[in-house]
Amino acid sequence: MVEVSSNGPRPSRRRPFPSFTQLVASPGFQRWAARMPLVRRLAARDGAEMFDLVQGFVQSQALMALVRLEIPQLLLDTPLTMSQLAQRTHIPEPRLHILIQAGIAMGLLKRRRDRTVTLARKGAALVGVPGLQAMIRHHDVLYRDLADPVAFFRGPETTELAAFWPYVFGAGREVPGPEAQVYTDLMAQSQQLVAADTLDAISLKGVRQLMDVGGGSGVFLEAASQAAPQLQLALFDLPNVVAEVPDRLKVAESQGRLSVHAGSFKSEALPTGSDAISLVRVLYDHSDDTVRDLLAKTYAALPAGGRLIVSEPMSGGEHPDPTTDVYFAVYTLAMQTGKTRSAAHIKALCEEAGFTGIRITPPRRSYVTQVLTSVKPA
Repeated sequence: MVEVSSNGPRPSRRRPFPSFTQLVASPGFQRWAARMPLVRRLAARDGAEMFDLVQGFVQSQALMALVRLEIPQLLLDTPLTMSQLAQRTHIPEPRLHILIQAGIAMGLLKRRRDRTVTLARKGAALVGVPGLQAMIRHHDVLYRDLADPVAFFRGPETTELAAFWPYVFGAGREVPGPEAQVYTDLMAQSQQLVAADTLDAISLKGVRQLMDVGGGSGVFLEAASQAAPQLQLALFDLPNVVAEVPDRLKVAESQGRLSVHAGSFKSEALPTGSDAISLVRVLYDHSDDTVRDLLAKTYAALPAGGRLIVSEPMSGGEHPDPTTDVYFAVYTLAMQTGKTRSAAHIKALCEEAGFTGIRITPPRRSYVTQVLTSVKPA
Protein backbone atom coordinates (compact mmCIF):
# COMPACT_ATOMS: atom_id res chain seq x y z
CA MET A 1 0.00 0.00 0.00
CA VAL A 2 1.36 3.48 -0.88
CA GLU A 3 0.43 7.07 -0.08
CA VAL A 4 0.79 9.86 -2.68
CA SER A 5 2.47 13.15 -1.76
CA SER A 6 3.80 16.09 -3.71
CA ASN A 7 7.12 14.28 -3.90
CA GLY A 8 5.52 11.17 -5.43
CA PRO A 9 4.42 7.87 -3.89
CA ARG A 10 5.85 6.77 -0.60
CA PRO A 11 5.32 3.59 1.44
CA SER A 12 2.44 3.69 3.87
CA ARG A 13 3.33 3.60 7.57
CA ARG A 14 0.27 1.50 8.32
CA ARG A 15 1.06 -2.18 8.80
CA PRO A 16 -1.06 -4.70 6.90
CA PHE A 17 -3.39 -6.64 9.18
CA PRO A 18 -1.93 -10.13 9.78
CA SER A 19 -3.69 -13.15 8.35
CA PHE A 20 -5.29 -15.65 10.74
CA THR A 21 -2.40 -18.12 10.28
CA GLN A 22 0.16 -15.35 10.88
CA LEU A 23 -1.73 -14.38 14.02
CA VAL A 24 -1.85 -17.95 15.35
CA ALA A 25 1.85 -18.43 14.53
CA SER A 26 2.92 -15.40 16.57
CA PRO A 27 4.46 -16.16 20.00
CA GLY A 28 2.35 -13.38 21.53
CA PHE A 29 -0.88 -15.01 20.43
CA GLN A 30 0.25 -18.37 21.81
CA ARG A 31 1.04 -16.78 25.20
CA TRP A 32 -2.38 -15.10 25.20
CA ALA A 33 -4.13 -18.33 24.20
CA ALA A 34 -2.47 -20.20 27.06
CA ARG A 35 -4.08 -17.75 29.54
CA MET A 36 -7.59 -17.60 28.10
CA PRO A 37 -9.95 -20.31 29.41
CA LEU A 38 -12.03 -20.50 26.21
CA VAL A 39 -9.00 -20.82 23.93
CA ARG A 40 -6.62 -22.69 26.24
CA ARG A 41 -8.25 -26.10 25.66
CA LEU A 42 -8.07 -25.71 21.87
CA ALA A 43 -4.44 -24.58 22.06
CA ALA A 44 -3.57 -27.53 24.31
CA ARG A 45 -5.21 -29.97 21.88
CA ASP A 46 -3.35 -28.47 18.93
CA GLY A 47 -0.13 -28.72 20.89
CA ALA A 48 -0.70 -32.35 21.80
CA GLU A 49 -1.54 -33.26 18.21
CA MET A 50 1.54 -31.44 16.98
CA PHE A 51 3.70 -33.33 19.47
CA ASP A 52 2.19 -36.61 18.25
CA LEU A 53 3.51 -35.70 14.80
CA VAL A 54 6.93 -34.91 16.27
CA GLN A 55 7.19 -38.18 18.17
CA GLY A 56 5.69 -40.34 15.42
CA PHE A 57 9.01 -41.79 14.28
CA VAL A 58 9.97 -42.73 17.84
CA GLN A 59 6.61 -44.46 18.28
CA SER A 60 7.08 -46.46 15.09
CA GLN A 61 10.57 -47.52 16.14
CA ALA A 62 9.38 -48.57 19.60
CA LEU A 63 6.63 -50.58 17.90
CA MET A 64 9.23 -52.15 15.61
CA ALA A 65 11.31 -53.16 18.64
CA LEU A 66 8.31 -54.75 20.37
CA VAL A 67 7.50 -56.77 17.25
CA ARG A 68 11.07 -57.83 16.47
CA LEU A 69 11.56 -58.92 20.07
CA GLU A 70 8.27 -60.86 19.79
CA ILE A 71 7.03 -59.34 23.03
CA PRO A 72 3.34 -59.47 21.99
CA GLN A 73 3.68 -63.23 21.35
CA LEU A 74 5.50 -63.74 24.63
CA LEU A 75 2.65 -62.07 26.50
CA LEU A 76 -0.19 -63.69 24.55
CA ASP A 77 -0.55 -66.75 26.79
CA THR A 78 0.66 -65.52 30.15
CA PRO A 79 1.71 -62.29 31.89
CA LEU A 80 5.45 -61.97 32.59
CA THR A 81 7.56 -60.03 35.04
CA MET A 82 10.13 -57.52 33.85
CA SER A 83 12.85 -59.95 34.87
CA GLN A 84 11.32 -62.75 32.83
CA LEU A 85 10.94 -60.48 29.81
CA ALA A 86 14.54 -59.31 30.12
CA GLN A 87 15.77 -62.90 30.17
CA ARG A 88 13.73 -63.89 27.13
CA THR A 89 14.56 -60.81 25.02
CA HIS A 90 18.21 -60.43 26.13
CA ILE A 91 17.62 -56.73 26.80
CA PRO A 92 19.02 -55.21 30.03
CA GLU A 93 16.13 -54.72 32.41
CA PRO A 94 16.57 -50.92 32.89
CA ARG A 95 16.48 -50.38 29.11
CA LEU A 96 13.64 -52.85 28.64
CA HIS A 97 11.66 -50.94 31.27
CA ILE A 98 11.66 -47.89 28.96
CA LEU A 99 10.41 -49.94 26.03
CA ILE A 100 7.66 -51.56 28.11
CA GLN A 101 6.63 -48.16 29.47
CA ALA A 102 6.36 -46.92 25.89
CA GLY A 103 4.26 -49.96 24.95
CA ILE A 104 1.93 -49.24 27.87
CA ALA A 105 1.71 -45.56 26.91
CA MET A 106 0.81 -46.52 23.32
CA GLY A 107 -1.99 -48.75 24.59
CA LEU A 108 -0.39 -52.02 23.46
CA LEU A 109 0.56 -53.39 26.88
CA LYS A 110 -0.69 -53.00 30.43
CA ARG A 111 0.71 -53.62 33.90
CA ARG A 112 -1.28 -55.72 36.34
CA ARG A 113 -1.57 -55.17 40.06
CA ASP A 114 1.02 -57.88 40.69
CA ARG A 115 3.44 -55.81 38.50
CA THR A 116 3.48 -58.36 35.71
CA VAL A 117 3.06 -57.13 32.14
CA THR A 118 0.33 -58.39 29.81
CA LEU A 119 -1.27 -57.50 26.50
CA ALA A 120 -3.86 -54.74 26.25
CA ARG A 121 -6.74 -55.05 23.78
CA LYS A 122 -4.81 -53.14 21.12
CA GLY A 123 -1.79 -55.37 21.67
CA ALA A 124 -3.94 -58.46 21.20
CA ALA A 125 -5.17 -56.97 17.91
CA LEU A 126 -1.54 -56.49 16.89
CA VAL A 127 -1.13 -60.26 17.17
CA GLY A 128 -4.48 -61.13 15.65
CA VAL A 129 -4.72 -58.82 12.60
CA PRO A 130 -3.43 -60.85 9.63
CA GLY A 131 -0.15 -59.59 8.22
CA LEU A 132 0.19 -56.60 10.54
CA GLN A 133 3.40 -57.69 12.22
CA ALA A 134 4.90 -58.77 8.88
CA MET A 135 4.17 -55.30 7.53
CA ILE A 136 5.78 -53.65 10.57
CA ARG A 137 8.92 -55.77 10.18
CA HIS A 138 9.07 -54.84 6.50
CA HIS A 139 8.99 -51.13 7.29
CA ASP A 140 12.68 -51.00 8.16
CA VAL A 141 13.23 -50.82 4.38
CA LEU A 142 10.99 -47.75 4.04
CA TYR A 143 12.53 -46.11 7.11
CA ARG A 144 15.99 -46.33 5.59
CA ASP A 145 14.71 -44.66 2.43
CA LEU A 146 13.27 -41.85 4.56
CA ALA A 147 16.44 -41.33 6.64
CA ASP A 148 17.00 -38.10 4.69
CA PRO A 149 13.45 -36.99 3.90
CA VAL A 150 14.47 -33.88 1.97
CA ALA A 151 16.70 -35.93 -0.34
CA PHE A 152 13.86 -38.45 -0.66
CA PHE A 153 11.32 -35.86 -1.84
CA ARG A 154 13.84 -34.24 -4.17
CA GLY A 155 14.06 -37.59 -5.93
CA PRO A 156 16.81 -40.17 -5.38
CA GLU A 157 18.05 -42.22 -8.31
CA THR A 158 16.96 -45.38 -6.59
CA THR A 159 15.46 -46.53 -3.31
CA GLU A 160 15.83 -49.68 -1.26
CA LEU A 161 12.08 -50.22 -1.37
CA ALA A 162 12.12 -50.21 -5.17
CA ALA A 163 14.64 -53.04 -5.08
CA PHE A 164 12.44 -54.96 -2.63
CA TRP A 165 9.59 -55.17 -5.16
CA PRO A 166 11.49 -56.00 -8.37
CA TYR A 167 8.67 -57.62 -10.29
CA VAL A 168 6.82 -54.29 -10.33
CA PHE A 169 9.41 -53.10 -12.86
CA GLY A 170 9.64 -53.95 -16.56
CA ALA A 171 8.29 -57.19 -17.92
CA GLY A 172 11.69 -58.54 -18.81
CA ARG A 173 13.06 -59.39 -15.39
CA GLU A 174 12.65 -62.99 -14.29
CA VAL A 175 12.27 -63.10 -10.50
CA PRO A 176 13.88 -66.14 -8.80
CA GLY A 177 11.40 -68.47 -7.12
CA PRO A 178 12.56 -67.95 -3.49
CA GLU A 179 12.63 -64.18 -4.00
CA ALA A 180 9.15 -64.16 -5.52
CA GLN A 181 7.93 -66.23 -2.55
CA VAL A 182 9.01 -63.48 -0.12
CA TYR A 183 6.85 -60.94 -1.93
CA THR A 184 3.97 -63.36 -2.36
CA ASP A 185 3.92 -64.27 1.34
CA LEU A 186 4.01 -60.63 2.45
CA MET A 187 1.19 -59.73 0.07
CA ALA A 188 -0.87 -62.75 1.14
CA GLN A 189 -0.64 -61.82 4.82
CA SER A 190 -1.88 -58.28 4.14
CA GLN A 191 -4.59 -59.28 1.64
CA GLN A 192 -7.01 -60.94 4.04
CA LEU A 193 -8.40 -57.66 5.39
CA VAL A 194 -8.45 -56.24 1.86
CA ALA A 195 -10.46 -59.22 0.61
CA ALA A 196 -12.96 -58.90 3.46
CA ASP A 197 -13.55 -55.17 2.92
CA THR A 198 -13.74 -55.60 -0.86
CA LEU A 199 -16.38 -58.31 -0.66
CA ASP A 200 -18.36 -56.21 1.83
CA ALA A 201 -18.47 -53.45 -0.78
CA ILE A 202 -19.55 -55.47 -3.84
CA SER A 203 -21.94 -58.19 -4.92
CA LEU A 204 -20.86 -61.19 -6.96
CA LYS A 205 -24.45 -62.00 -7.85
CA GLY A 206 -24.69 -62.95 -11.50
CA VAL A 207 -20.95 -63.46 -11.93
CA ARG A 208 -20.09 -66.79 -13.55
CA GLN A 209 -16.26 -66.58 -13.51
CA LEU A 210 -14.00 -64.16 -11.67
CA MET A 211 -10.40 -63.66 -12.78
CA ASP A 212 -8.06 -62.05 -10.25
CA VAL A 213 -5.17 -60.36 -12.09
CA GLY A 214 -2.02 -60.16 -10.00
CA GLY A 215 -3.78 -62.48 -7.56
CA GLY A 216 -0.62 -63.92 -5.99
CA SER A 217 -1.37 -66.82 -3.69
CA GLY A 218 -5.13 -66.60 -4.23
CA VAL A 219 -6.26 -64.86 -1.04
CA PHE A 220 -8.94 -62.80 -2.77
CA LEU A 221 -10.15 -65.69 -4.90
CA GLU A 222 -10.43 -67.91 -1.83
CA ALA A 223 -12.53 -65.30 -0.04
CA ALA A 224 -14.67 -64.78 -3.16
CA SER A 225 -15.17 -68.54 -3.46
CA GLN A 226 -16.39 -68.70 0.14
CA ALA A 227 -18.83 -65.85 -0.54
CA ALA A 228 -20.08 -67.47 -3.78
CA PRO A 229 -19.45 -71.25 -3.62
CA GLN A 230 -20.50 -71.89 -7.25
CA LEU A 231 -18.17 -69.23 -8.66
CA GLN A 232 -15.62 -70.28 -11.29
CA LEU A 233 -12.16 -68.91 -10.45
CA ALA A 234 -9.25 -67.81 -12.63
CA LEU A 235 -5.85 -66.70 -11.32
CA PHE A 236 -3.44 -64.65 -13.44
CA ASP A 237 0.05 -63.76 -12.21
CA LEU A 238 3.75 -64.09 -13.04
CA PRO A 239 5.05 -67.60 -13.82
CA ASN A 240 7.12 -67.91 -10.64
CA VAL A 241 4.20 -66.74 -8.52
CA VAL A 242 1.77 -69.34 -9.89
CA ALA A 243 4.25 -72.12 -10.62
CA GLU A 244 2.18 -74.28 -8.28
CA VAL A 245 -1.49 -74.03 -7.43
CA PRO A 246 -1.76 -72.22 -4.08
CA ASP A 247 -2.78 -74.54 -1.25
CA ARG A 248 -5.79 -72.39 -0.44
CA LEU A 249 -7.18 -72.94 -3.95
CA LYS A 250 -6.60 -76.69 -4.26
CA VAL A 251 -10.13 -77.55 -3.16
CA ALA A 252 -11.51 -75.33 -5.93
CA GLU A 253 -9.07 -76.97 -8.35
CA SER A 254 -10.24 -80.45 -7.32
CA GLN A 255 -13.83 -79.35 -7.96
CA GLY A 256 -12.92 -78.15 -11.45
CA ARG A 257 -13.63 -74.52 -10.52
CA LEU A 258 -10.11 -73.11 -10.97
CA SER A 259 -7.94 -72.18 -13.93
CA VAL A 260 -4.44 -70.76 -13.48
CA HIS A 261 -2.78 -68.54 -16.07
CA ALA A 262 0.90 -67.58 -15.96
CA GLY A 263 2.00 -64.39 -17.63
CA SER A 264 2.77 -60.69 -17.32
CA PHE A 265 0.09 -58.14 -18.12
CA LYS A 266 2.88 -55.79 -19.17
CA SER A 267 3.77 -57.91 -22.19
CA GLU A 268 0.76 -60.17 -22.80
CA ALA A 269 -2.96 -59.95 -23.35
CA LEU A 270 -5.21 -61.11 -20.52
CA PRO A 271 -7.03 -64.44 -20.92
CA THR A 272 -10.66 -64.21 -21.98
CA GLY A 273 -13.58 -66.19 -20.60
CA SER A 274 -14.25 -64.35 -17.33
CA ASP A 275 -17.23 -62.06 -16.89
CA ALA A 276 -15.61 -60.24 -13.97
CA ILE A 277 -11.98 -59.20 -13.48
CA SER A 278 -10.54 -57.95 -10.19
CA LEU A 279 -7.48 -55.74 -9.76
CA VAL A 280 -6.78 -55.85 -6.04
CA ARG A 281 -3.93 -53.59 -4.94
CA VAL A 282 -2.52 -53.65 -8.45
CA LEU A 283 -2.99 -50.21 -10.02
CA TYR A 284 -1.17 -48.24 -7.33
CA ASP A 285 2.00 -50.23 -8.03
CA HIS A 286 2.27 -48.76 -11.52
CA SER A 287 2.52 -45.59 -13.58
CA ASP A 288 -0.45 -44.06 -15.39
CA ASP A 289 0.83 -45.38 -18.73
CA THR A 290 1.02 -48.95 -17.39
CA VAL A 291 -2.42 -48.58 -15.79
CA ARG A 292 -3.91 -47.31 -19.04
CA ASP A 293 -2.47 -50.32 -20.88
CA LEU A 294 -3.74 -52.75 -18.22
CA LEU A 295 -7.24 -51.26 -18.23
CA ALA A 296 -7.33 -51.48 -22.03
CA LYS A 297 -6.36 -55.17 -21.82
CA THR A 298 -8.96 -55.73 -19.11
CA TYR A 299 -11.62 -54.10 -21.28
CA ALA A 300 -10.61 -56.29 -24.23
CA ALA A 301 -10.72 -59.48 -22.12
CA LEU A 302 -14.21 -58.88 -20.74
CA PRO A 303 -17.45 -59.64 -22.60
CA ALA A 304 -20.14 -57.00 -23.04
CA GLY A 305 -21.67 -56.40 -19.61
CA GLY A 306 -18.53 -57.72 -17.89
CA ARG A 307 -17.50 -56.18 -14.59
CA LEU A 308 -14.25 -54.60 -13.44
CA ILE A 309 -13.45 -54.50 -9.72
CA VAL A 310 -10.66 -52.19 -8.53
CA SER A 311 -9.73 -52.38 -4.87
CA GLU A 312 -6.84 -50.51 -3.24
CA PRO A 313 -6.15 -47.63 -0.86
CA MET A 314 -7.11 -44.39 -2.61
CA SER A 315 -6.15 -40.78 -2.05
CA GLY A 316 -8.77 -38.46 -0.65
CA GLY A 317 -8.15 -36.11 -3.59
CA GLU A 318 -9.51 -32.66 -2.78
CA HIS A 319 -10.04 -33.82 0.81
CA PRO A 320 -6.74 -35.52 1.76
CA ASP A 321 -7.10 -38.68 3.80
CA PRO A 322 -4.91 -38.90 6.95
CA THR A 323 -3.73 -42.43 6.10
CA THR A 324 -3.75 -42.82 2.34
CA ASP A 325 -2.36 -39.36 1.62
CA VAL A 326 0.44 -39.84 4.14
CA TYR A 327 1.42 -43.47 4.45
CA PHE A 328 0.37 -44.96 1.10
CA ALA A 329 1.31 -41.89 -0.94
CA VAL A 330 4.83 -41.90 0.51
CA TYR A 331 5.15 -45.69 0.25
CA THR A 332 4.21 -45.78 -3.42
CA LEU A 333 6.55 -42.85 -4.09
CA ALA A 334 9.37 -44.86 -2.52
CA MET A 335 8.51 -47.78 -4.80
CA GLN A 336 9.30 -45.42 -7.72
CA THR A 337 6.81 -47.07 -10.06
CA GLY A 338 3.31 -46.23 -8.92
CA LYS A 339 1.27 -43.74 -6.95
CA THR A 340 -1.73 -43.51 -4.71
CA ARG A 341 -4.56 -42.17 -6.87
CA SER A 342 -7.88 -40.69 -5.90
CA ALA A 343 -11.07 -42.51 -6.80
CA ALA A 344 -11.82 -39.68 -9.24
CA HIS A 345 -8.48 -40.25 -10.99
CA ILE A 346 -9.07 -44.00 -11.29
CA LYS A 347 -12.61 -43.32 -12.52
CA ALA A 348 -11.21 -41.09 -15.28
CA LEU A 349 -8.72 -43.77 -16.33
CA CYS A 350 -11.50 -46.38 -16.45
CA GLU A 351 -13.71 -44.09 -18.53
CA GLU A 352 -10.78 -43.49 -20.88
CA ALA A 353 -10.57 -47.26 -21.37
CA GLY A 354 -14.28 -47.38 -22.25
CA PHE A 355 -15.86 -48.52 -18.98
CA THR A 356 -19.20 -47.09 -17.85
CA GLY A 357 -21.54 -47.44 -14.89
CA ILE A 358 -18.72 -46.56 -12.51
CA ARG A 359 -19.58 -46.87 -8.83
CA ILE A 360 -17.28 -45.68 -6.05
CA THR A 361 -17.95 -47.16 -2.63
CA PRO A 362 -17.05 -45.09 0.46
CA PRO A 363 -14.25 -46.95 2.26
CA ARG A 364 -15.10 -48.95 5.33
CA ARG A 365 -11.48 -48.50 6.44
CA SER A 366 -9.47 -46.20 4.17
CA TYR A 367 -6.20 -47.62 5.51
CA VAL A 368 -7.26 -51.05 4.20
CA THR A 369 -8.89 -50.38 0.83
CA GLN A 370 -11.52 -48.58 -1.22
CA VAL A 371 -13.52 -50.15 -4.04
CA LEU A 372 -14.50 -48.92 -7.50
CA THR A 373 -16.59 -51.01 -9.88
CA SER A 374 -17.43 -50.46 -13.54
CA VAL A 375 -18.97 -52.26 -16.52
CA LYS A 376 -18.05 -52.87 -20.13
CA PRO A 377 -21.07 -51.55 -22.01
CA ALA A 378 -23.14 -53.88 -24.16
